[in-house]
Amino acid sequence: EVQLVESGGGLVQPGGSLRLSCAASGFTFSSVDMYWVRQAPGKGSEWVSFINSGGSSTTYTASVKGRFTISRDNAKKMLYLQMNSLKLEDTAVYRCRTSSGFRGQGTQVTVSS
Repeated sequence: EVQLVESGGGLVQPGGSLRLSCAASGFTFSSVDMYWVRQAPGKGSEWVSFINSGGSSTTYTASVKGRFTISRDNAKKMLYLQMNSLKLEDTAVYRCRTSSGFRGQGTQVTVSS
């Protein structure tokens, strides 16, 4: 059974940092490209970042470039998102997603003063 379990969300002040984690199981993680996506209250899902299966290629949506870093540990079957300089508009439920579209339940990130 494919499973993706996110963790690491929480409440943080503007300018703060969080590190999200995604634990994968039930598939060959090292062979799958992965994404982080997010959904803010009242809005549709937004792609945040991409990493290829080997971890050698990453891309980011413009609004997070330079602030967020995606990474993965294929030996541990883990995906990460380091989020720095957080802004109010980063508030959302963050989910990891496989290239085929399978997503986890998500972790809430709230940026508020």
